[in-house]
Amino acid sequence: MLSEVLLVSAPGKVILHGEHAVVHGKVALAVSLNLRTFLRLQPHSNGKVDLSLPNIGIKRAWDVARLQSLDASFLEQGDVTTPTSEQVEKLKEVAGLPDDCAVTERLAVQAFLYLYLSICRKQRWTKEDLELINKWAFQGERMIHGNPSGVDNAVSTWGGALRYHQGKISSLKRSPALQILLTNTKVPRNTRALVAGVRNRLLKFPEIVAPLLTSIDAISLECERVLGEMGEAPAPEQYVVLEELIDMNQHHLNALGVGHASLDQLCQVTRARGLHSKLTGAGGGGCGITLLKPGLEQPEVEATKQALTSCGFDCLETSIGAPGVSIHSATSLDSRVQQALDGL
Repeated sequence: MLSEVLLVSAPGKVILHGEHAVVHGKVALAVSLNLRTFLRLQPHSNGKVDLSLPNIGIKRAWDVARLQSLDASFLEQGDVTTPTSEQVEKLKEVAGLPDDCAVTERLAVQAFLYLYLSICRKQRWTKEDLELINKWAFQGERMIHGNPSGVDNAVSTWGGALRYHQGKISSLKRSPALQILLTNTKVPRNTRALVAGVRNRLLKFPEIVAPLLTSIDAISLECERVLGEMGEAPAPEQYVVLEELIDMNQHHLNALGVGHASLDQLCQVTRARGLHSKLTGAGGGGCGITLLKPGLEQPEVEATKQALTSCGFDCLETSIGAPGVSIHSATSLDSRVQQALDGL
């Protein structure tokens, strides 16, 4: 059993290249985002399991004895298992959430309970267990998304950059860490509708759209090649190539019909300052990324962030290509992270 406080973190994820084209059998590059989710595991002697998810306002507690009485059904196969519909219904009952609870909150609690009941006795946090962590993270994704690609959990587990192609995921070796701005336009989007729109456009204009998808695939492959070179010997001209690829991909995505006026505004604001941006993910609003070249003065970065904030966007400076799931000592944490954890 856990005998001391354990601090674990995992990065987020953005798509660098290959949005929408990946749905049609092309390559996509996903990279870890150094905006990390932190988990603090702390032993208690009150006979309860407490869960606090401050970002979505969840605070729940369950009797350990009651949860352990359910353990057998979750551990019968002794390995990473997919939740059955019966288990999902049981989790809803155990969670004890009110009927008016938001879907995101309900799914988060159910995913936690499923993973807790499945692995609470295993406590394996070594490098050799990364594959196991990835498998369990994928099951958590299934609890929330139903039929995920596996990219999100893989990037959070392994970090760095990943290549995704027709269901196969592989890590890019020696991928460099790149500084970026991540900008949330705060415009909601419907991923399913956007994917369907690209499919319909492909059916309507196959001779136009198919080459666009092939070109996006080529952009992903070229970016993969450049990132590999940068991991060995970074040079200024490589950043110029990355910027050109960003611009071309953004134009292609607009041609596919997944752009948005807010994303155009983001690109215009950063272009006026000599920076290059593209949407990341489904498009139609959502988030965009802006590459920050080495040597860019911090006042220039701050001015860009302020300009984007003035547009009504949220803007964060961070990096991509960050390490995957990690164990931390309390003294190694950033003061802001430590303060947030202490406030739980």
